[in-house]
Amino acid sequence: MLESGQSWRRQFEAHPASARLVRRWAACRLEHPDAPQVANELFVSILAAGGPAVEMTLSTAGPRSRITAVGSRALSLLHSHGPGYLIVSGLASVSGTRADGLGVWAQLTTKDERSPA
Repeated sequence: MLESGQSWRRQFEAHPASARLVRRWAACRLEHPDAPQVANELFVSILAAGGPAVEMTLSTAGPRSRITAVGSRALSLLHSHGPGYLIVSGLASVSGTRADGLGVWAQLTTKDERSPA
């Protein structure tokens, strides 16, 4: 059985004040209660790497929601696995860095599908 879903993409100015807009945008589109916080942490990771904009993507498929943040500069280890990483890994069922090093992502689920620690 195929799972239906939706996807939204939006570019935000790479400025700390945009974090509030990112949280509100995620809260309006994803039903998961942790989505705004996870979106915020992913946005801040890309923001810290520099660049003029951060592209955010929200996707759903059945009980899963995926949040991705992408910038124009490669992330350092501090940006991809810094303090925000602990928050994201604690709230998301899985998370990671894009293969090209320009972005980070996290998957949230309404079911208890978290990976064992």
